[in-house]
Amino acid sequence: MTPPAALTVYYDGACPLCSAEIRTYRRSRGAERLAFVDVSGDDAPATLGPDLSREAARARFHVRDDQGRLASGASGFIRLWRELPGWGWLATLASLPGMPILAEAAYRGFLPLRPHLARLFSRFSGTSCDTACRPPKA
Repeated sequence: MTPPAALTVYYDGACPLCSAEIRTYRRSRGAERLAFVDVSGDDAPATLGPDLSREAARARFHVRDDQGRLASGASGFIRLWRELPGWGWLATLASLPGMPILAEAAYRGFLPLRPHLARLFSRFSGTSCDTACRPPKA
C-alpha cells in the first residue's frame, strides 16, 4: 500500500508559467513524496474536497497536507517549500516575522498580472496559453 502524499499540490496546467514552475518543483529532491494535481483539464473534478472548487484552484495556488488542511497563496508556497529539502531556506525566510504578510501581499499583487505574464511567457517558450492567459473575471 502506498503511503499518502505528504502534500498535494493543485496547479493550473493550462498556464505555461505555472506549469514551468511546477516542473521545477517536480525535479526537486523530495518531490516524489508529493502529489501534483493538474486542475486545468476537462477531466479534473469540479470539487477537490469540501473546501476547494476547481475554479478556485485554477485562480490561486493551493496545497493540502496529509491531515487534510488546505493552504493557499503565499502560505501554500511556504508549505511546499518546507516539504522540499532544497527549498527549505526559502520557507525559513518567508516565515520570518512579518514576511508571510508581505509574501501574501506580493502574491495578491502578482495574480492580476499572471494572465499577461503567462501570455508573454508562452510567446518566448513556444507553449500554448489556454484560459489561464485571460484576465480574471471582475
